[in-house]
Amino acid sequence: MRMFSWPLALVFAALLLAGCANSPHTERPAISQNMAADWNTSPLAQGQKQRLHQAWWLEFNSATLTDLISQALSANPDVRIAAERIRQAEAQVQAANATLFPSLNLGAGSDKSWQEPSSGSSTSRANTTANLGISYELDLWGKLKAERQAATAGVAISKYDLASAQLTLTTGVANAWFQLLTLTERVKINEENLKIAQQNLTIVEAKYKYGAAAVSDVYRQRGVVNNQIASLLPLREQRRQTVSALAILLGQAPQGYQLAGEPLSDINLPTLDAGLPSQLLHRRPDLAAAEAQLRAADANLHAARAALLPTVSLTGSGGLASAALLSLANPSQTLALGASLSQSIFDGGRKRSQIKVSEARRRELIEQYRKSILQALKETEDALGNINLSQQQLAKQRDIVSDAERTLTIAEQRYQAGADELLSLLDAQRSLFSAQEQQANLRQSQLNATLDLIKALGGGWTQPNEQH
Repeated sequence: MRMFSWPLALVFAALLLAGCANSPHTERPAISQNMAADWNTSPLAQGQKQRLHQAWWLEFNSATLTDLISQALSANPDVRIAAERIRQAEAQVQAANATLFPSLNLGAGSDKSWQEPSSGSSTSRANTTANLGISYELDLWGKLKAERQAATAGVAISKYDLASAQLTLTTGVANAWFQLLTLTERVKINEENLKIAQQNLTIVEAKYKYGAAAVSDVYRQRGVVNNQIASLLPLREQRRQTVSALAILLGQAPQGYQLAGEPLSDINLPTLDAGLPSQLLHRRPDLAAAEAQLRAADANLHAARAALLPTVSLTGSGGLASAALLSLANPSQTLALGASLSQSIFDGGRKRSQIKVSEARRRELIEQYRKSILQALKETEDALGNINLSQQQLAKQRDIVSDAERTLTIAEQRYQAGADELLSLLDAQRSLFSAQEQQANLRQSQLNATLDLIKALGGGWTQPNEQH
């Protein structure tokens, strides 16, 4: 027996050394290692660039926006759902870590049986047992460790998804807020324009009364007033719907929700530092999630390959037995120790098919990661270009509005003096109304482009240091 124990010990030592295999290594797509030195589009000079922080909304200097985002982060259903998924993933890690410890099973039982032969006296037999069993699977090939790594990567994925959900929510709230301010501004512009049109109608009617204007001029100006009233109706409805959408983002019922606005011109427009393209991988939670999914896929592949190898388990049990019912009086004691090795001989190719599935899944995630990187680069580049475009357009539009205001003032004076016809006045009105609305829309486009850049840059998120 002693001669046999040494070879057996050597076999087990070799198996233990084989269990010290390297952990799965995650490789990033080639594009992540060959980034361009800088962006194609550089922001136009508009003040000193600011570093993007996680509380980026403070840079807009809107107390209402800050309050809205605070409410949304605490009550939005999507954020709460993402937080619960983190708890689920953490529970999965706890379940996977349970393989580090042996399993204990306690059992007890008592029974009594009777036997009554066809001849002779009947006999009875009582038995009571109690036993404790222990079992432990040796992780010789790293399969259990790989499963724990996959579960840990799952927690990281859930945390990154929560950060992505928070970023989507906060930029969505800011976008809705800016849209609400823009619609409020447009409603105000149209109300002022309606007031001007009504004043001009009064002038036209007075001139017609004294024979200085044709009746067609009266009807034409009334049409302008009615068109202005009609254009106000959808704007007011859009504003109401925007308030309702904002209420939903805040986790509140839209019915009865009211919100006071502020002038669109009071919103500060920050000039953000976009950093370098190579820094983007560490600034976006969705890219971090894609990389964590690759880590999980590598671990799952390692576990699937290890499942082809033998499984070694250690077992032990001890117990008491007594020839009595519901009693352990005068018990006999038992103790057993064992080791078992099992190897699947034939499973119809199920395990090898699982390896193929894991390999294909890993290749899919590599391509998905590469696609996400390309999309992130495009989103950032587009946002920078849209910021520049909206800035230039808005500067020109301010000049257009200024010229349109002067033109309308001159047209009103000339019409009252009888030097111009009504058509000239109406044309000047339409030009001013259109220019003012376009200015408000361009201001919103400029704010939205800044929000797009914030989202493309990850909203100031930074990747925590984690053990891979």
